[in-house]
Amino acid sequence: MVAVDEPGVYEIRIHGCLSVREALALQEPVERLLCPDPDHRPPCDVPWSFTLGDDEQADDGIEAKVLVLGVYTPGGRAAQVADQVRGVVGETRPVTVRAAAAGQFEELAEQYRIERAVRQS
Repeated sequence: MVAVDEPGVYEIRIHGCLSVREALALQEPVERLLCPDPDHRPPCDVPWSFTLGDDEQADDGIEAKVLVLGVYTPGGRAAQVADQVRGVVGETRPVTVRAAAAGQFEELAEQYRIERAVRQS
């Protein structure tokens, strides 16, 4: 029996932002990647949300920020989105993907369930 890549919550982390302002400036181009037409009828292909965090990959003594893109999708699709994000933010910013911690981006799972029900009706 083949295991199915079930949807889950993933964090796509964009590292190397030297300020909150710099991190927030990356949101719009990533939003346009995920949702090219903000006026479209729901649902989005991949439910998503942003938050900020401290960049654990930053050199000692540098207080860098990380822009965290939460997505609710199968792991394979999360990896594809991360590759697309790399194309948007450039080679100088490391982009990583990992399963989100329990409780992170819970609203995305609920959004997925609601929009999936609407899509099937």
